Amino acid sequence: MNFTYDPGTAVVLVGLSGAGKSFFAQRRWPATWRLNLDTYRAMATDSEADQSATPVAAQIQDLLLDARLSRGLTTIVDSTGLLPHVRAHLLARARYWQRPAAAVLFDVSLDLCRRQNTGRTRVVPDHVLAEQHRHLPTADQLLVEGFRFVDRITTASPAYLEPAHAR
Repeated sequence: MNFTYDPGTAVVLVGLSGAGKSFFAQRRWPATWRLNLDTYRAMATDSEADQSATPVAAQIQDLLLDARLSRGLTTIVDSTGLLPHVRAHLLARARYWQRPAAAVLFDVSLDLCRRQNTGRTRVVPDHVLAEQHRHLPTADQLLVEGFRFVDRITTASPAYLEPAHAR
């Protein structure tokens, strides 16, 4: 699967910390396509982990998302995307600009995320991963919310380039 989308699509990555979202996005799409809250938090505070910078990071993300979607440019939103109100906001931005929205659901096990998390520069506390896991939506939920389609990744191996596709 090429993970190709219609021009101007807003592609929202959805998954736990340590699921491989950023790793995957960096290998699939140009840097200019990717919007990443961790990057904007780091730019504002010198720390990706400083959650107090999330509101300003989200404002930066929204500005760039609007700039790209208004020009019909495919845009990858690389954050956990686990909270329904966050996804609803991103879907609303895509609708405003009359652009399609797709999701890439990283439906990988909590144990795998825990293992991968230990090798990260910024280790997320285990209780946070467990809470994130409770919020992981299903592909059907994402479709009901309004995503045009959902690509599902179910393994974190480098061969995870073959998603299960839901429409």
